[in-house]
Amino acid sequence: MLFFRIVPQNNAGLVETLGKYSRRKEAGLHFYIPFFQTIRNVSLAMRPLRLPDYSVITADNADIKASVTLNYHVTDAIKYMYENTDSVESMAQLVRGHLRDIIGRMELNEALGSTTKINVQLAEAIGDLTNTYGINVDRINIDELRPSASIQEAMDKQLTADRERVATIARAEGQARSIELTTKATNDALMATAKAEADATKTRADAERYRIDTVQAGLAGADDKYFQNQSINAFSTLAGSAANLVVVDGKDVSQLGQLPVVGKLLEKGSK
Repeated sequence: MLFFRIVPQNNAGLVETLGKYSRRKEAGLHFYIPFFQTIRNVSLAMRPLRLPDYSVITADNADIKASVTLNYHVTDAIKYMYENTDSVESMAQLVRGHLRDIIGRMELNEALGSTTKINVQLAEAIGDLTNTYGINVDRINIDELRPSASIQEAMDKQLTADRERVATIARAEGQARSIELTTKATNDALMATAKAEADATKTRADAERYRIDTVQAGLAGADDKYFQNQSINAFSTLAGSAANLVVVDGKDVSQLGQLPVVGKLLEKGSK
């Protein structure tokens, strides 16, 4: 009497006779002798595996939790089934060991910022596990590196202190810049005022110089009649004032009579 068993697609059928591996069957319908034989199906499809969080110590003695996800598939069904009692767990232990070694050579800040680098190094360290466990790791990824609660608290405090320091520096720089701009504006205003006053003074001086030059040029061409006319105007002004006392040089007394205004002044005095 024969029994049959179907080996599904992407599976390997391992025939055991009296508990001992005898041959391999591919996907399809296969017959075997019951009680003496059995067929074990081993999936060759890719499988995901998430390794639980576990502690890893960095080079600066910081405790962090690592979470790893990997994908693997069976490459040698015989080694996978018969040469290891638990090939998957053996592979997981190997991954953990390599990860501890890689992170253990890094300091905390470097490890937290180097997950891509760790992924590459971890994949290279694991390599092809076909000859050892009959499986191969197709993809591995560090999902999370999380510091312990105490370290996270210390990091948060440090981050807050750094932010406050940066904000203080920014405020100080802003105040210094404001003072600098205010001082510059004040100095510019003072310089502009001083320049304007200097320009005004120069303009007034130029005008005064022009006036003096004009008067001097006019006086240089004046004759005796001009000065006589000026004398008449001066005496006329004096006659109309309350004070009519005039002091002149003795040498000029004889010439007073030549001025028409003197006669009028004398007439006014006699009255």
